[in-house]
Amino acid sequence: MIVVKAGGNGNLDMEAICADVARLVEQGEQVVLVHGGSNETNVISEKLGHPPRFVTSVSGYVSRYTDRETLEIFAMVTAGRINKLLVERLQQLGVNAVGLSGLDGRLLEGKRKSSLRVIEDGKQKILRGEYSGVIQWVNAGLLKTLLEAGYTPVVAPLAISHESEALNVDGDRAAAAIGSALKAEKMIILSNVPGLLRDFPDESTLIPHIPPEQAEEYLERYAQGRMKRKILGAVEALHDGVRQVIIADGRTAQPLRRALAGQGTVIQ
Repeated sequence: MIVVKAGGNGNLDMEAICADVARLVEQGEQVVLVHGGSNETNVISEKLGHPPRFVTSVSGYVSRYTDRETLEIFAMVTAGRINKLLVERLQQLGVNAVGLSGLDGRLLEGKRKSSLRVIEDGKQKILRGEYSGVIQWVNAGLLKTLLEAGYTPVVAPLAISHESEALNVDGDRAAAAIGSALKAEKMIILSNVPGLLRDFPDESTLIPHIPPEQAEEYLERYAQGRMKRKILGAVEALHDGVRQVIIADGRTAQPLRRALAGQGTVIQ
């Protein structure tokens, strides 16, 4: 069982990723593909006159401020266009893919964060009307039913609240939650860098291996920007039953094959 997270910054080779997923499925591997959509959401948001707003939490994590209009744009782009085009391409490659969001069948359920405490211009502020959340439960039975029937789930990072509201959730942590619920052997996080870099953005400073007991230390010392959430997702997955996490380059040919060969940052 392999859970793959393909980031949504627009720089990944999604054709190569789909081709590798198809190879793994052909070899008899069960795969769950979790994807992002942040770059296309930014583009469409601008065109619709509702530009994206990114904020930094008091703990230093950057995230999208998701009011209701932003949530609906995100759902349209990510669970709509991106998800269905990935399903189309996988079907063309012989994979019987099924497109889902975390809303479907209450696949990803969690608690809504109706407000955010952020730092802007050096000051703490509270932003209300937020539609993001933290995943607390995964409908693993639904995924297992699909996998056992020969389907390959393709999951968009939306969730449903306990009050049945749609939520924007972090894709890396969604993949971690799914990997943990399925007790996946491996989780591969594909990004637009080769892995965790000791001296970002110098790609020659790749850290090839992180001892799991030191992952949080490496997060604090080396991770910047979006990489913070990727390492956080890796730590959560390892704590909850995933045996190996690989953060690897999604811009290359055969990105999953390279990752499985250990090319990237391996945490095991």
